[in-house]
Amino acid sequence: MFRDKTLLITGGTGSFGNAVMERLLNTNIKEIRIFSRDEKKQDDMRKKYNNDKLKFYIGDVRDLASVKYAMDDVDYVFHAAALKQVPSCEFFPMEAVKTNVLGTENVLNASIESGVKKVICLSTDKAAYPINAMGISKAMMEKVVVAKSKTVSPDKTVICGTRYGNVMGSRGSVIPLFVEQLKEGKALTVTDPNMTRFLMSLEEAVELVIFAFQYAQAGDIMVQKSPATTIADLAQAVKELFHADTDLKIIGTRHGEKLFETLLTREEHAVAEDLNEFYRIPADNRDLNYDKYFATGDKKLTSEEEYNSHNTFRLSIEQIKDKLHQLPYIQSELKGWNN
Repeated sequence: MFRDKTLLITGGTGSFGNAVMERLLNTNIKEIRIFSRDEKKQDDMRKKYNNDKLKFYIGDVRDLASVKYAMDDVDYVFHAAALKQVPSCEFFPMEAVKTNVLGTENVLNASIESGVKKVICLSTDKAAYPINAMGISKAMMEKVVVAKSKTVSPDKTVICGTRYGNVMGSRGSVIPLFVEQLKEGKALTVTDPNMTRFLMSLEEAVELVIFAFQYAQAGDIMVQKSPATTIADLAQAVKELFHADTDLKIIGTRHGEKLFETLLTREEHAVAEDLNEFYRIPADNRDLNYDKYFATGDKKLTSEEEYNSHNTFRLSIEQIKDKLHQLPYIQSELKGWNN
């Protein structure tokens, strides 16, 4: 589907954007446009890949004009630009709204106006039952995605989303923090040993995006099933990989953190379609006929459970180590550690 097509990646200099670009760069795709506001990272990418298929656009999703300029003759859009750090969004919630909600609306409006065939918007498990500003802004982003998908014919532009959990080794994640603490001879800081998180690699995250490009319909949110780990087991796995005998320091749950993360709410699980390794959450296509909201119920909602990192498959420490060892970041750090 990417043969001779042009793909625009917003937030293209981030972890996800880089991974998607690398996945597609050596295919028969015509052009990949990297849209972001970080000129240093763009320059680094330009020098590293030195590929004529890569085009770079400086801009910000908050600025509709810059988005429209980059959107000309684009076939597909992967929208990854976001503010995603939980603490910073807690202190600056309106900044999260400007980028994650209003920025998404700009991308979708520009995509519709330019006749883009398909737009995939990246979301997070924190959007399900959100308790922090980042998760709330991403939940609103999902609502914008679903609502906007109803305003345009899918024959013209298909708008949909993906949602997944923590990506191992990505910017701001706990694994690089543990590695740095080991290198500095410090104790590993653990919030709550029983706290659980989904674990997936960047490659698995990219496969979800490709799956959504292939199969998602208008308004769908596509979810990848993922195993989980406790934070204590993750810290122990890192220690064993590096043969380090350092202590764990329990610091307590931080502001805006959950004990576990949810990939499907109970309400979504009741309507989701099971696609083996993925779930498809179809759009709620009811209109403002209030009788459908107040007079008609759903018995399944009474008994359905949510899908979260407490009730999904739990990885053993050996399985976590195997998964970590596949990460290029960990391989590089281990090589330096052993030297």
